[in-house]
Amino acid sequence: MILRPALRTVATLLLASFAAGCGAPSSARAGSFPAASARVVPVAVEEPLAAPPRVLDPFVDELQHRTFRWFWDTANPRTGLVPDRWPAPSFSSVAAVGFGLSAYVVGAERGWVTREQARDRVLLTLRFLWNAPQGPSSTEATGYRGFFYHFLDMETGKRWARDVELSSIDTTLCLSGALVAGRYFNRDDLGEAEIRDLATKLYERVDWRWMQPRPPRVAMAWHPESGFGVADWNGYDESMILYVLALGSPTHPATDGAWEAFCSTYRWAEHEGQTYLNFAPLFGHQFSHAWIDFRGIQDAFMRQKGIDYFENSRRALLAQRAYAIRNPEGFLGYSADVWGLSACDGPADVTRTVDGRERKFLTYGARGVSSFWSTTTGRSPRWRPPLRCRSRRRSSSRP
Repeated sequence: MILRPALRTVATLLLASFAAGCGAPSSARAGSFPAASARVVPVAVEEPLAAPPRVLDPFVDELQHRTFRWFWDTANPRTGLVPDRWPAPSFSSVAAVGFGLSAYVVGAERGWVTREQARDRVLLTLRFLWNAPQGPSSTEATGYRGFFYHFLDMETGKRWARDVELSSIDTTLCLSGALVAGRYFNRDDLGEAEIRDLATKLYERVDWRWMQPRPPRVAMAWHPESGFGVADWNGYDESMILYVLALGSPTHPATDGAWEAFCSTYRWAEHEGQTYLNFAPLFGHQFSHAWIDFRGIQDAFMRQKGIDYFENSRRALLAQRAYAIRNPEGFLGYSADVWGLSACDGPADVTRTVDGRERKFLTYGARGVSSFWSTTTGRSPRWRPPLRCRSRRRSSSRP
């Protein structure tokens, strides 16, 4: 297979959504790359890390299979759109579509579905995304300038509600899944060739520079009613992969200096005995790693610290678990086996007294732990609700 420029740009995209299940990182792309070595030595880690085992703990294997089945069984059979939640009636999250596209590849590789079944599902989804209406309309479009709205109607694919934003990060996660599928389906087959073509065209259509009203940073959101939101993507968070794709675009790349601007707001600190680049909710340390293998990759900041982003996320996970074990706020259930604070639904935006202590609840929130995160309010001193969270919270209350 001869790679088009867009796919060469993302040659490091990996099938790590369920990484351990695929064996060595390159196993899902047989014939494209040499096999990974048995052991990988990250930068400045005392002990080398073994490659993920092919024989899994039965619990992990079942968890992975059930996760795959969730995407496979809940996707709309006509559009390929994946719901934001289940079993309650739900809009689609375009980010969930990207995770679904990655899951189908893993499912084919693991033998949970045939390669042909996965090919057909991916092709259905990519065709819909490519042909869905793009434009400035507030009600009749799925996206604009190559970006997609965060939440889409499960049946029509159009913007779900007036407060739903055109989302740069959720588009990125969707594109990541499409590009993974384009890398995996590499055979001389009409359907697989169309997948490669559609994945590339979806990526090349995105106008990253338009999404930079305050360059060199990329904006979080745009609304047809009010234009660009006030927030840009600043590090460190889940948008690492956004800047990788934006800067690597062969058609509409982000302006020079975007990565340096992203890194300029990093906050390095010790927390729960781990010294690392802090970000509170766990998804910020995981989402980009679902598609990019950061082992051994360093920018100027990480070279200075003597580690890479993979090691940084490892330390963040250890800190999260240590916090749950220590459980300073006395939350029910936190332990060595129940840990990992991230984004999730809650009962309501209320404050209640529980066992004599005042507790704040949210309809939706991105909780986490770090040296810059208040354990009483669940917020950084400089925290404000990101636009993407505010939109989800309002939207989630609708049927």
